[in-house]
Amino acid sequence: MRDVEHAMQAAFVRWTSVCRIPEIELSHAVPNGGQRSKATAGRLKAEGVKPGVPDWQWPVARGGYIGLAIEFKSPGEGPTKEQRDRINALQMAGWLAVLCWDWEAASRVVKGYAGMIKLEFS
Repeated sequence: MRDVEHAMQAAFVRWTSVCRIPEIELSHAVPNGGQRSKATAGRLKAEGVKPGVPDWQWPVARGGYIGLAIEFKSPGEGPTKEQRDRINALQMAGWLAVLCWDWEAASRVVKGYAGMIKLEFS
């Protein structure tokens, strides 16, 4: 994960720790990004790590979705093919899966998903 994405996701996770949204403690990060040695990459693959999995997940059903997944991206960057494919697959499986380019946008998505503010997801 790039430094900008790391800082963005870390700010978002700090926000989740104080936002007082029920069941937010069930959320988790997915440490897929970053450079790894071939040995570590091999071990992680053997354990089931897959490319393209979004950075943050909240496996709690809300508003007709079975979970929320957020992929953080640095401004001006887009998702990889693996990330697009995984996001599409999650959406087809009933998840709300989105891209966010700043932590504030991610917090609005979470508030909308939790029913705290009105957001339309399409």
